[in-house]
Amino acid sequence: MSVTSQRMSLAEYLAYDDGTETLHELVNGKLVEMPPESNLNQRIASFLLAYFLQLGVPYDYLRTKIEIAVSGSRVSVRLPDLMLLSEELAAALEGASRSTVLMEMPPPCLIVEVVSPGQRNVDRDYRYKRSEYEARGVAEYWIVDPMAQRVTVLTWVNGLYEEATFEGETEIASALLTELGQADALTAAQVLLTSTSD
Repeated sequence: MSVTSQRMSLAEYLAYDDGTETLHELVNGKLVEMPPESNLNQRIASFLLAYFLQLGVPYDYLRTKIEIAVSGSRVSVRLPDLMLLSEELAAALEGASRSTVLMEMPPPCLIVEVVSPGQRNVDRDYRYKRSEYEARGVAEYWIVDPMAQRVTVLTWVNGLYEEATFEGETEIASALLTELGQADALTAAQVLLTSTSD
């Protein structure tokens, strides 16, 4: 739901404070209040955070609810469920007063969005964020969809995303996981927290 119909610049958004802990995104210049995440969505994001830590990713390269500025018809700022920073991006954020990946900073290695119920949320994660993260040069964008029971992995190749979808006990294929030296298979069911195996 939109908080205000007035358009904001990125500078106005970054200076905005309504005195509450409410999270907002800036969508094409409009301030949009973000509802609290469901328990399942939080558990999925926590599982992936722990998984990447077990792969040896430094804790300070993994972030939840960090902002990223993206381009659209007007400026937008998104709040992904999980982000994996590159070494260059981690260095660029060092000492920053606000945890925001600005347009002049390098893109992250990975963004994960966990889809919330509702057609509006499906469109946001599958359509709008896909094009925004693609234009931003995010190397991998994972869409974890508990309703559809699938994980979509989008890999940035020559400026465009190549898409692969994974369901059930299918092992997730990812250039990032290969680069991180993934030892054991990670399946869609594990990510969706529906796997019966340990």
